[in-house]
Amino acid sequence: MVFPPVLRLLSNLMPEEFPFHKNWKMSECHLGYWQLLPTVDHIIPVSRGGADEASNWVCTSQLRNSAKSNWLLEELGWQLHRPGKLKEWDGLITWFMDYVEENPEILANTYMNLWHRAAKRTFET
Repeated sequence: MVFPPVLRLLSNLMPEEFPFHKNWKMSECHLGYWQLLPTVDHIIPVSRGGADEASNWVCTSQLRNSAKSNWLLEELGWQLHRPGKLKEWDGLITWFMDYVEENPEILANTYMNLWHRAAKRTFET
């Protein structure tokens, strides 16, 4: 998974090579968004009796979330993986923070600014 504003920044820097579509239209949005953008999914779908609470949430990609739909992991032959270690892969958060430091004008973009503030709070704790 990649820190969400990194993908948008790539689209800003390389709009032809890494296009973004505000409604995620697959034919116009780079597949990397679907494969790399993290989202929260319910391990046991709410429609199948799962609780909408942290104990039933897992981080996955948009593509996996969409493919899983209302299936149980066992029905798909899928299994959960242990959470990764931030020291081994930070989702390019460090790169993003360094890029913003070198290019502070990027913070004029509300989306980038909100994510930057969230990342700063994470590093401060």
